Amino acid sequence: MLHVAVVGSGPSGVYAAQSLVQQDLVPRVRVDVLDRLPCPYGLVRYGVAPDHEKIKSLQNNLRTVLEHERVRFLGSVEIGPGALPPARLLDLYHAVVYCVGAAADRRLGVPGEDLPGSHSATEFVSWYSAHPDVLTDGFEQDGFVRGVESAVVIGVGNVAVDVARILVRGVAELLPTDMPDAALGVLAGSRVREVHMVGRRGPSQARFTTKELRELGALPDTEVVVDPAELALDPAYADPSGLPAASRRNIEVLRGWAERPPRGLPRRIRLRFFLRPVALTAGAAGRVAGARFERTLPDGRGGVSGSGQYEDIPAQLVLRSVGYRGVPLDGLPFDPERGTVPHAAGRVLRDGAPSPGEYVAGWIKRGPTGVIGTNRPCAKETVQSLLDDAPDLVRRGVPEDPLAGLRAAGVRPVEWPGWLAIERAEAELGRSLGRGVVKIPDWAGLRRAAQGQ
Repeated sequence: MLHVAVVGSGPSGVYAAQSLVQQDLVPRVRVDVLDRLPCPYGLVRYGVAPDHEKIKSLQNNLRTVLEHERVRFLGSVEIGPGALPPARLLDLYHAVVYCVGAAADRRLGVPGEDLPGSHSATEFVSWYSAHPDVLTDGFEQDGFVRGVESAVVIGVGNVAVDVARILVRGVAELLPTDMPDAALGVLAGSRVREVHMVGRRGPSQARFTTKELRELGALPDTEVVVDPAELALDPAYADPSGLPAASRRNIEVLRGWAERPPRGLPRRIRLRFFLRPVALTAGAAGRVAGARFERTLPDGRGGVSGSGQYEDIPAQLVLRSVGYRGVPLDGLPFDPERGTVPHAAGRVLRDGAPSPGEYVAGWIKRGPTGVIGTNRPCAKETVQSLLDDAPDLVRRGVPEDPLAGLRAAGVRPVEWPGWLAIERAEAELGRSLGRGVVKIPDWAGLRRAAQGQ
């Protein structure tokens, strides 16, 4: 039996496990999927917006893999400093595939970025998705209910679209979701009436998908406002025929909104382009009061240059959504420029040479690019490298059951029955609140639920 550990239970990790066990091989492969959290599914559970039920249903597909007879889920297993080092993990398994994602947010690097009222979009998403690392009442303490009428979202990708949509959603539309009750209560008291979603380049270079973009135009009591003069700055706007199909569709949607007369609805989402953030400004109370942008212009080479003209947008909340970045995992090599682990077709490289038994897949391998489905071919490439190496890997002696070795190292994993107990507890919590399933938002609650308490 070839014993493989997959570190990370999001899509890339589960797709790697699936590719391993669906092979008709001798020796056969057994996979332990390890995760720092007691809950599986990674960003499908903690990154997909709660009102995107169809995408969240991908959990059912991932679940099928994790219930395979030769796959075992082991939650609450942390790899790294003060926990289980990669070298020790490799003593227990013939191979280890790291699918740890890109956990850090990119920063704007502008004055005022750390003012109260300025957050990363990931913090906001983690809060309304009940990630246990985030305090459930953090945004309420930050004055979200009391003073925010205008918000700025910096970025024009799908995450930016998600947070803009959640900011203007009505409580009746969020009530059927699995959003934690504390976050639902805060958003129910929201006074946000205007959201500015701002990109430094033009509409033809925006990263959102057309389906996500169109959802903004279907929100009740909300109109989308687009300045046709900003769209016209984009050289591809007048003739988008040379663009990829997705970008052409985006421009068609934006053109329709730009041509629509104002409807005077209670809430507005303003899509802005060719504006580069240069500072966040503070009000009298020392909190964010607005964002200053420099007007940019296309430079003819796919980028933009500053024009020397500036615009201030008043806002009491600023959310940056300008990308993610991988973080070093102690014990693994790391490329600080790319924010990834150096690799060749998924094989981890140490000093330029493949490290026997160590592999990567997902964002820590290729960087934070693509959609959920992009992880499948990425994982398959890595698994093929591992299988090519299997005849040599299987010769190395490892414990017959790595779980005993994990426990000997002080690890007390949450196994699949513990996760099912968390699911039951979240269903019961929802029933007690007169809702559907409601996620448990804190570490202590998850641990108690996993133990059936």
